[in-house]
Amino acid sequence: MSGANGKGSGSTGGGFRDLRRRRAESARGGRPAGLSLLPWLLMGLGALSHLISGEAANPWVGGLGLLAFNSLYIAVVMRAFVPGGRETPLTWGLLAALTALTFGLAAGYGREWLLLFPLLGLAVGAVVRRGRTQRLTVFPLVAAVGAVTLWRDGWDSLGIVYGTFISIMVTATILALNETVQELRETREELARTAVEKERLRFSRDLHDLLGHTLSVIVVKSEAARRLGPRDLDAALAQVADIETVGRQALTEIREAVTGYREASLSAELDRARDVLASAGIEPVVRQSGPPLEPQTEALLSWVVRESATNVVRHSGAGRCEIEVGGGPERVRLTVSDDGRGADCTDADTGTGTGTGTGAPGSGLRGLRERVAAAGGTLTSGPGPRGGFRLEAELPVEPAGEPSGASGFGANC
Repeated sequence: MSGANGKGSGSTGGGFRDLRRRRAESARGGRPAGLSLLPWLLMGLGALSHLISGEAANPWVGGLGLLAFNSLYIAVVMRAFVPGGRETPLTWGLLAALTALTFGLAAGYGREWLLLFPLLGLAVGAVVRRGRTQRLTVFPLVAAVGAVTLWRDGWDSLGIVYGTFISIMVTATILALNETVQELRETREELARTAVEKERLRFSRDLHDLLGHTLSVIVVKSEAARRLGPRDLDAALAQVADIETVGRQALTEIREAVTGYREASLSAELDRARDVLASAGIEPVVRQSGPPLEPQTEALLSWVVRESATNVVRHSGAGRCEIEVGGGPERVRLTVSDDGRGADCTDADTGTGTGTGTGAPGSGLRGLRERVAAAGGTLTSGPGPRGGFRLEAELPVEPAGEPSGASGFGANC
């Protein structure tokens, strides 16, 4: 047991490291970047035009100030999107320098230079996104902007004050919301991976417990047969017969473990799927109706439920998954549908596609389809009518008393 546990824990730790690495790689393409705030520097063209037209006093001072403003703005907004770089003393120092320079240029030149205040607001919003620091920063800053604006340009430029306040709050709100969504997505991925790893660990423990005793018995009886062979052939053959019996029993138990016969109840598998989906942050909707099913039919449907739920958790990105089992006296139907990414998602580990896409189906999905077909049923999969992905398995209801060996599923284990 300790070996299984150790292996499972290592696999979980490695999985989390891989997940963090994938997050770091995807963050560069999925999250907002500092480049998205650079086009707003065009608002400074009015100040540049004021310099070029020769209307500004001390144009060299103004030109150097505008160059320094652009440089500081770029440095601040780029650092604001670097993980771990937004709240460093260097970033705060650059922001303080940008604030002082903006007030100096706006107070010294007025007119078009007042448009630098909304740009300052964008930089402040990118750095100060939430919490008490935001409250202590925003309102004094906007009040100071209002004072300078009224002094230099009168009441006609109050729109600059409003624009500065809006630029701070909208930027901070959007970026804070994006951070929250990203954190929720990462938490959901970790919950999904934890649920899958937990199920793998459970199965490995079950298999370890199942085979440990059986293999020990086979080893002991094999040694006994080897020792008895030269002296008592009949006793040795009896030991060999026992080995054969134990081996057959072990084969049966392994088949039961793999196909879910040890917990062959479809209701139990549906409950397990509900728990796994809920743990991954996916809303489960499970419905079961119809007459009682034969153990072989329940086992095959349980396998389909298990595989489908695992793929929904790991790959669909869904927020809701519906599992419905129903039927009549002759046919039973299992439907699994979600509102996730649909045909674009494929199980990279098993090849079980959560969508068919345009390529060849995965080996896991082919395996399910072959097992269902061997039992006289059909399995179809593809995009759902309202998006997402839908898998439907239909099986004949076996008449009572049919031999268990008639199930094609057992033969394929």
